[in-house]
Amino acid sequence: MALDELKAALPEYAKDLKLNLGSVIGNSELPAQQLWGTVLACAIASRGERVLAELEPQAKAELSPEAYTAAKSAAAVMAMNNVYYRTLHLLSDKEYGTLRAGLRMNVIGNPGVPKVDFELWSLAVSAVNGCGQCLDSHEQVLRKAGVGRETVQAAIRIAAVLQAVSVTLEAEDRISGATEA
Repeated sequence: MALDELKAALPEYAKDLKLNLGSVIGNSELPAQQLWGTVLACAIASRGERVLAELEPQAKAELSPEAYTAAKSAAAVMAMNNVYYRTLHLLSDKEYGTLRAGLRMNVIGNPGVPKVDFELWSLAVSAVNGCGQCLDSHEQVLRKAGVGRETVQAAIRIAAVLQAVSVTLEAEDRISGATEA
C-alpha cells in the first residue's frame, strides 16, 4: 500500500509524521471521495514528488474519473487563486481588492462533483498554499452548506501532514544526495 511505503520512507526523527499519516488518511472518517480528493489535491499542492507518486495511484483507484479530474482541477485553480488573493491581502494598497480579477475560474462554478467536495479540496489546497483569504472564503461556503467543523479540520489536517511529509522527504533526498556527491 502506498501509505505504508510513505511511512517507511520517513526517517525515525519524523515518527510523529508516520503516525499522523496513518491517522489522517488511514483512519479518516471522511467519505472516500472527500478523503481521496483531498489527498490528491494536497499531494499536488505540496509539490512533493514522492508523496504524489505514492498517493496518486490509490487516489485514482478510489475516485471516479470525474472526481479525479475535479481534485486535480482544485489543485490547479487554487495554485493560481492562492497567489492572486494572498497577494491582494498582503498589499498595503487595498484598492487592488476592488479591481476585477480578470482570471478564469469556471471550474469552481461547475467542478463535475458535488460543490461541497470541491470546496473542501480547495480549502485544503489553500491551507497548503497559505492563503488566508481563500481559506476564509471556502470555509464560509462549507459551513453555509452544513459542513461541520470536524470535516473542515480533517481536510486541514490532511493538508498539514502531507505538506510536512513532502518537505521531510525532499530534505532527506537532498541530504542523502549531498552526502553521496
